[in-house]
Amino acid sequence: MLILVRHGQTATNAAGRLLGRSDPPLTELGERQAAAVAAAIGPVDRVISSPLARAGQTAAYFDRPVDVDERWLEIDYGTLENTPLGDVDPEWWRRWRADPTIAPPGGESLADVGSRVRAACESLVAEATARDVVVVSHVSPIKAAVVWALGGDDAMVWRMYLDVAAISRIAIRDHGPV
Repeated sequence: MLILVRHGQTATNAAGRLLGRSDPPLTELGERQAAAVAAAIGPVDRVISSPLARAGQTAAYFDRPVDVDERWLEIDYGTLENTPLGDVDPEWWRRWRADPTIAPPGGESLADVGSRVRAACESLVAEATARDVVVVSHVSPIKAAVVWALGGDDAMVWRMYLDVAAISRIAIRDHGPV
C-alpha cells in the first residue's frame, strides 16, 4: 500500500498563503496532527519524505528511519510564494487553472509536478505491492499521485481538496493502482 500523508499545519498555510518551497516549521497544532496521523496509520515498513522540514517533522512521528526523496517536494510558486490566496490576480489564476503547463513567474507548472511525481510513484509500485510505504509530502504532489492512480491528467488536481494532515491510500493491484 502506498500511503500518502500531507504534513501538519504551519503558520503560513493556516494564514491562507501559498506555501511552496519556503520552509516554516509545524505549528503546535501541526505537531499534534502529525502525531495523530502516525498513530492512526500505525506501523509501516518504510517512510519517505519530501526534503522540506515540515514534511520531515511529520515523518518523524512514524518512528522509523526516513528516506528523503526530492521528487516529493512541493510545487515552486516562484514569485507567488507566501502570497495570500486572495491577493493572486484572478485572471492569472484562471489561466493557471485552465492550463497545467503554465507556471508562476520563476516557478514550476503543475505538469512539471505531475511528471516528477508519476516517476516517484512508478518507482514505488513493486515495493508498495508487498509492503506499506508512507510518503509524507505536500498538497500538490499528493494530488498529482492521486491523479496518477486514477489515470487522469494534470488538470484534475484542481478538482480535489486535501487538508493538512490528510491521509490518501493507493493500493497497487495486478491491474494497476487503485
